[in-house]
Amino acid sequence: MSSETSAADARRTPAEPRPAGTILLLRDVPEYQVLMVRRHHQIDFASGALVFPGGKMHPGDDDPRWRDHVIGWDEVDATQRALRIGAIREAFEEAGILLATDPDGRAFSSVCDAEARRQVDAGELAFLDVVAGLGVKLSLTALTVFARWITPEMMPKRFDTWFYAAHAPADQVAICDGHETVDAEWIAPESVLDLAGSGTRTVIFPTLMNVKLLAEADNAADCLARADARPLVTVLPQIEIRDGERVLTIPAHAGYGDVTQSLASLKG
Repeated sequence: MSSETSAADARRTPAEPRPAGTILLLRDVPEYQVLMVRRHHQIDFASGALVFPGGKMHPGDDDPRWRDHVIGWDEVDATQRALRIGAIREAFEEAGILLATDPDGRAFSSVCDAEARRQVDAGELAFLDVVAGLGVKLSLTALTVFARWITPEMMPKRFDTWFYAAHAPADQVAICDGHETVDAEWIAPESVLDLAGSGTRTVIFPTLMNVKLLAEADNAADCLARADARPLVTVLPQIEIRDGERVLTIPAHAGYGDVTQSLASLKG
């Protein structure tokens, strides 16, 4: 890289990170597992990677009419309402999982309509209308804050992503949308680490770090308890030079330990 290019990079105004939400859906049967989806190879961000269901916020996520269609409206602030609604919407679109409660207080257990998922994803149908039509309420309080990561400043596309953890509905079946995701898989956190380590699966840096946190827990309840007790430290990776190599570093007090990631290994 030339000195002129380096100087230009230094002067470039970082892109504004877009709010995003993702959900770590957890279950204990047949073993402690998390739901992950594989990104379509034609998607421009994290193509082909194993990720948690999630994505950027949509304008309808902060519609005030949601007040009548969620549980926990007054228990979180306006920003968290929109983020959690958006994260639940993304899980609905990408994996066919809906974190909602029936009028009788039972967890929603029906199969999510594939056409409705497609229309919501395409912007042809409001997620609010889907939820209202089903007569259910989204469970905002079912989500526990797990982490918050902001894309490094040198990246052209940046996201301010909130990670949430939640018990997965016992009677729902995860089905990928075939558009953004091409596979939905329940997998033990340790298995994800093994697959990433062997190069069998691509797991992007933030996802991998949060899988490592998942692997520290013994089960879903333990994971949620650990997340609830852990201080939230916003992770904004920084570039440092170590042993002559450019690496990404994250705050040592964020709960992940002393972590460095070679920039060379982040290609693609």
